[in-house]
Amino acid sequence: MSAFEHPSDDLVVSENFIRAVRDAGYLSLSTALAELVDNALEANARHVDIDIRRDDPSVCPIVTVTDDGHGMTAPELRQCLRFGGSSRFGSRASFGRFGMGLPAASLSQSNRVRVTSARRGEVRRAVTLDAAAIVSGVAPNFTPIEVSPASDAHGTVVEWVNCDRVEYRRLGWLQRAVIRRLGRLYREPLRGGTSITVNGKAVPPADPLLLETELNGVSASPPFPPMRFAIPDDVGGTSEVIVRFSLLPVEAWAGLDQATKRRVGIIGGGGISVLRAGREVADGWMFTGSKRKENYDDWWRCEIQFPPTLDDAFGITNTKQGVRPTRALIDTLEPYVEATARLLNGRVRRAFEEVKFRAATERACTVAAAADGDLPAIRNHVGSPLTYRICAEPLPIESMLRTELSNQRLDLTLNVDHPAFAALYAPLQSVEVSTGGGVRTSFELMLLSLGRTLAHFEADGTSTGEFVTRWSRTFGRMLRHS
Repeated sequence: MSAFEHPSDDLVVSENFIRAVRDAGYLSLSTALAELVDNALEANARHVDIDIRRDDPSVCPIVTVTDDGHGMTAPELRQCLRFGGSSRFGSRASFGRFGMGLPAASLSQSNRVRVTSARRGEVRRAVTLDAAAIVSGVAPNFTPIEVSPASDAHGTVVEWVNCDRVEYRRLGWLQRAVIRRLGRLYREPLRGGTSITVNGKAVPPADPLLLETELNGVSASPPFPPMRFAIPDDVGGTSEVIVRFSLLPVEAWAGLDQATKRRVGIIGGGGISVLRAGREVADGWMFTGSKRKENYDDWWRCEIQFPPTLDDAFGITNTKQGVRPTRALIDTLEPYVEATARLLNGRVRRAFEEVKFRAATERACTVAAAADGDLPAIRNHVGSPLTYRICAEPLPIESMLRTELSNQRLDLTLNVDHPAFAALYAPLQSVEVSTGGGVRTSFELMLLSLGRTLAHFEADGTSTGEFVTRWSRTFGRMLRHS
């Protein structure tokens, strides 16, 4: 290469452009590496191996990305490190589109990048981009150089020789961060059989919706089927956006320790994940209108999937690190997402209230179970003593409570909409905490004894429904006049 001068009508001044590119775009090593993984998957690679090493603690790391894709021809290799040089420029077929990813991502982390590639049966060739040389005024040379004879081997190797923008001193930390992030970005390809490794360690697919994460015998579940929206696309037709939600099991997971909740992503993991062609391009709080994020919103998740033909609607940029949706798209998706977010927030809030409620009633239920062996046996429930549970939920207004005896357990459900709940039971919840006395426990035992007596009558063939209804109505009317 030799020094060169720029004609006055050049679109860019190369040395200044390179300096600017190095400071633009990518938020981390993981997001820069994602561009190389995108290229590998575009080339139908099934294995992508990332190696991060430092030969000496005092020098910058070297990053190598190797894939078994179909490789590049000599003309393609000549163009691959040129900005906008991709043969897929403007494509709406898969991951790539702008032809900026490989050179921009590489220079954001390293000042020298070397690419070698071969198609099956062809010689392996290499091309290099040296940012330091260009900044010093040396013209780039993208002529591929043959490095090995033809063989059946195929694929591409990208080597970032001097990663002067990687600030991690402990590569173990960096490795874990990259594995965690790539596992989230590429969870769909990884589930489909694609293999990604970092320093020989397999990248597992993340599960931000927690639909496949089992704790205490349960996992999150979809509260309803996915919603599909037909959106005008970039090629003159319509393409489909799929929105799906998951709801975490509050009753089973609320009691987990904080370390476990952080490890599996319960705490701080809520929000909206946006996937383009199965690859995550954004996550955060979006399409939720005026609803603000609360702690309860960690307990539901949302995923929005769209094809590359809707890039313009979602406002995808060349770095694929976020979305800038059009007003038309916001107007279409936001009402549904916001309404669902508020609905699930309410469900989670009520579930936590129920968990708190059951924990507070545990003492009375334990006492009742201990005493059950001394009580008259109930027909068809002879054997082990009964266990007890107190719940609270909306019931028909004329009933203060409901009892159900099944599998040796008596469930007593209190009606939160009956005047007695607000007038008597709700105040007792705070009395127990503030005084430490047994007033609440005694009241709950009275209710449990009533429930057991009603169940006993029912087992003997005596209907108690009319009694409960009349008693509930009478008590409610008296309370309204108190």
